Amino acid sequence: MILSGKAALAGVIGWPIGHSLSPRLHGFWLDHYGIDGAYLPLSVAPDNLESALRGLRDAGFRGVNVTIPHKESVMALCDRVDDTARRIGAVNTLIFDADGIQGSNSDAFGFFENLKAAAPDYEAAAGPALLLGAGGAARAVAVALLDAGLAELRICNRSAERAERLAAELGSGAKVVSWDHRAAALDDLGLLVNSTSLGMTGQPPLALDLDRLAAGAVVYDLVYAPLETPLLADARTRGARAVDGLGMLLHQARPGFAAWFGVEPKVTAALRDFVLQDG
Repeated sequence: MILSGKAALAGVIGWPIGHSLSPRLHGFWLDHYGIDGAYLPLSVAPDNLESALRGLRDAGFRGVNVTIPHKESVMALCDRVDDTARRIGAVNTLIFDADGIQGSNSDAFGFFENLKAAAPDYEAAAGPALLLGAGGAARAVAVALLDAGLAELRICNRSAERAERLAAELGSGAKVVSWDHRAAALDDLGLLVNSTSLGMTGQPPLALDLDRLAAGAVVYDLVYAPLETPLLADARTRGARAVDGLGMLLHQARPGFAAWFGVEPKVTAALRDFVLQDG
């Protein structure tokens, strides 16, 4: 559609930014809902982050998404940061308003909304969860699950030190499992989440024997390239419910879009298909 002089403007900042699927995702919604607006990919070097945010706000942008490597450093430039972002230690959504810059993190929201959509009968209180990884994505997953009532979160990471640090920050309910004992940690599990890059296109495979996984468990892989990872394929053959990572990307975009463009967007099969055409 043709933009007017009153078009609502938003975008995504990162360095580099060419890999981001967010412009395609938001562009679909803008077109679908007939909104007079644009969502732009913005390449911002780390040294220019503060001046870029000031310039975008002064230019009338309503806000931006934030991707690597800015998700942690941008927190210091926010006038307000919500509690979820503080607990995760990163910001992925900025809203520019009359009071300055508001920072939030929608990754936990996106993770759990995708889980509810793909496995609607999943209950966090039903059994322990095993989380592979201890990076930024893992923090968002952990916050989402503990807030949903999970009693026991088993954190397993190749670097034991990072796992210990994350568990200590999360407090009660989180415990560390040795990477070498990850298969044994599948006992009595309700949910398995892979937040590592293992199994991603171009990365080493995730070596994990699922023999001890209960048939009714949910297996959630945050990787979405490929969409059907070997972990998910193996889980399906064993009767587990498999959840791919693309839905997390789509759902985490909803709060920002609603704030910038005034419409609560829906995640649909048509949206998934459209985004995958570029994936």
